[in-house]
Amino acid sequence: MRLVIARCSVDYAGRLTAHLPSAPRLILVKADGSVSIHADDRAYKPLNWMSPPCTLKEGSGDEANVWTVINKAGEKLIITMEEVLHDSSHELGTDPGLIKDGVEAHLQELLADRIETLGEGYTLIRREYMTAIGPVDILCRDAKGATVAVEIKRRGEIDGVEQLTRYLELLNRDPHLAPVRGVFAAQEIKPQAKVLATDRGMDCVVLDYNALRGIEDDKLRLF
Repeated sequence: MRLVIARCSVDYAGRLTAHLPSAPRLILVKADGSVSIHADDRAYKPLNWMSPPCTLKEGSGDEANVWTVINKAGEKLIITMEEVLHDSSHELGTDPGLIKDGVEAHLQELLADRIETLGEGYTLIRREYMTAIGPVDILCRDAKGATVAVEIKRRGEIDGVEQLTRYLELLNRDPHLAPVRGVFAAQEIKPQAKVLATDRGMDCVVLDYNALRGIEDDKLRLF
């Protein structure tokens, strides 16, 4: 992991163009080749980024202060350094990955085995579908063959919606998967999270843990 804090401007050239004017920013260069540009706000979400596989070329001579990041589609992220305030590299090693809550992990396993819970005609692509920013809990296809990313939580809150949003932004860059829509699934979904998920075009699904396990509700029912 390389950490660079610099006053810089950033230009993106690809399917569209975008410009970040000069300001102090944090630049992360990860071992997987990804490069992301961060400000001192917006929590974890970068201002701009380039996902792997991509190549980083640092300039030389009169353009020694220019970094050019190019991905396999030919899109470019051009970073013009005006002043480097910090530059360090750190070996993080292999990450052990996220250890999920026991119930959460079991929900993922059960839902993958009973993917039709999401709707008739759904088929599983795989569990723990790896992306550059972490694994998507479940990737599947709906009855029409469209790709669906499912984020599973025991308790669905706003941070889970934000997590799924980041996965969808990345997955929709892959022409083999796009368009990808999201399903936010949990045993309980907070009202604010449901409003945010719906506003972002995601479906919300409340999971019945016992029903997925095949355990009948022992409460009296009127039929």
